[in-house]
Amino acid sequence: MDGFEMESGFAISVSSEVMAILAVAKDLADMRKRMAKIVVAYDKKGGEVTAADLEVDGAMTAWMLEAINPNLLQTIEGQPIFVHAGPFANIAIGQSSIIADEIGTKLVDYHITESGFGADVGFEKFWNLKCRMSGLVPHTVVIVATIRALKMHGGGPAVKPGAALSEEYTKENIGLVEKGCENLIAHIETVKKSGIMPVVCINSFYTDTKSEIEIVRKIAEQNGALCAVSQHWLRGGDGARELAEAVISASEEKHEFKFLYELTTPQRQRIELIAKEVYGADGVEYAPMALEKLKTMEADAEIQKLGTCMVKTHLSISHDPNIKGRPKGWTLPVRDVMVYKGAGFVVPVAGDIKLMPGTASNPGFRNVDVDVETGKVKGLF
Repeated sequence: MDGFEMESGFAISVSSEVMAILAVAKDLADMRKRMAKIVVAYDKKGGEVTAADLEVDGAMTAWMLEAINPNLLQTIEGQPIFVHAGPFANIAIGQSSIIADEIGTKLVDYHITESGFGADVGFEKFWNLKCRMSGLVPHTVVIVATIRALKMHGGGPAVKPGAALSEEYTKENIGLVEKGCENLIAHIETVKKSGIMPVVCINSFYTDTKSEIEIVRKIAEQNGALCAVSQHWLRGGDGARELAEAVISASEEKHEFKFLYELTTPQRQRIELIAKEVYGADGVEYAPMALEKLKTMEADAEIQKLGTCMVKTHLSISHDPNIKGRPKGWTLPVRDVMVYKGAGFVVPVAGDIKLMPGTASNPGFRNVDVDVETGKVKGLF
């Protein structure tokens, strides 16, 4: 409390480089190599200090030995599901693991894999990072939308956790839905840039009206996507039949998959491509520290070969979580750039998003303990 003051923070497990390695490793040997490459510090001359230098890479791999195996679960209707790796695409790669996908594609006719958050963060990383690393190419991409979310992007009032929804979200409002579809169109266009036909899934709520659903369907189809309503929350698998048929139909379409950038593209040019082509920004503004780091990285042939994994809010297509819809006339601020050599990423940090703050001078963990007689945990609340 009264010692040497320092600025620090944490990486929650789903955003850590170890989690990213779990998501992109192809097998145990690949994981072992990636663990060794993790850069944990720099010496006084600026040289990298890796997990291998500290001789902890073997122990780290041993700790993850069981974690490399996907967790097999099932739906309430008995469909098999692999749960493996973390979905936080705003501060990490946000993908299910390559290992789970490799197993799934060998076992079933149609394998569905998840990307965290929207097409601006989750799909962009699936497209330009995961597909490049795995060699797997999707036949179609499902964009999940709700009438309520579209109303919010159309200018609806703020939604606060625990508070009752405003009537704009529970009663028919075609104007808000139509305006909010500008956000949906941006996601459709992003997916189409990969050469893949998207399917818009309207995740239905009981408050949705037929007219609201039809306007979304019309706009989605006008912009080159298939569209289906899913009522799985009400009718289980039967409620998702229309969606399943749309996915099968889109999967049978011919496609020419292409990446947004090649690994020979300089890092700054990649960042600008993502900012303009995916986020809709006019350009990129770099903080002095970020620019200095990027110049150094672009002179390093090994770093140049790494992918680009953006850190950005998931609450807006822009860097500002308060800006909804499809913002125009803005510039993406990049304030820092990190290197994850084990995972294989350069990580530009856009906006004020925080990975995780450090503890206060009197952290809450000091209050947490276990009653050894009853086995109950105390001090959490």
